[in-house]
Amino acid sequence: MRVRNIAAAVLAVATLGFAAPALAVDATAEAGDWQIGVRAVVVIPDESGSLSIGGDVEVDLDTKPEFDVTYFINSNWALELIATTTQHDVMATAGGGTDLGNVWLLPPTLLVQYRFDTSANWQPYLGAGLNYTVFYNEETPGGFKIDYSDEFGFALQMGADIFVDEHWLINLDVKHIFLNSDVNVANGAVTGNVTIDPWIVGVGLGYRF
Repeated sequence: MRVRNIAAAVLAVATLGFAAPALAVDATAEAGDWQIGVRAVVVIPDESGSLSIGGDVEVDLDTKPEFDVTYFINSNWALELIATTTQHDVMATAGGGTDLGNVWLLPPTLLVQYRFDTSANWQPYLGAGLNYTVFYNEETPGGFKIDYSDEFGFALQMGADIFVDEHWLINLDVKHIFLNSDVNVANGAVTGNVTIDPWIVGVGLGYRF
């Protein structure tokens, strides 16, 4: 079910981006332009794991605001920095299910984007880059200690900007981050590796200047 939901979200973003209505606005950027934006994003983990107690892991989804800043090197190439923080409940499936509490993630991501020329008010783009995720404020129901290792990850992106005038735009965006973390529960009572690999699906507003 989760895979179908992810696929549907990606298809919706692609369809809306390429079916944008034509207005008398040119979305082509110039070298030195900046763009700022805010998105509402749904973070959908595509999780798996290997724990010393056996079984798998489950990580729930979260919805949060995401902020982005984009700098245009020229009309086709741009750099985008995104920032958000999300909270997730974690469950081990072994033994009928063990609650591993919740953890906050801070995943700043820098992406290199290629933006396609359309000579219209909408501009689709593809991106790739590097993510560094910091795990913090871990909480468990039993009060025992749980640690996740901070890690680098690779990120892919697709999306589209749809301009409503020469500055303001609607943004549709999907990212996939490849992220693993080593986990240590109760000073080594449970150890393992968790693959989170979240899909981040968002819609928002932006301003280019």
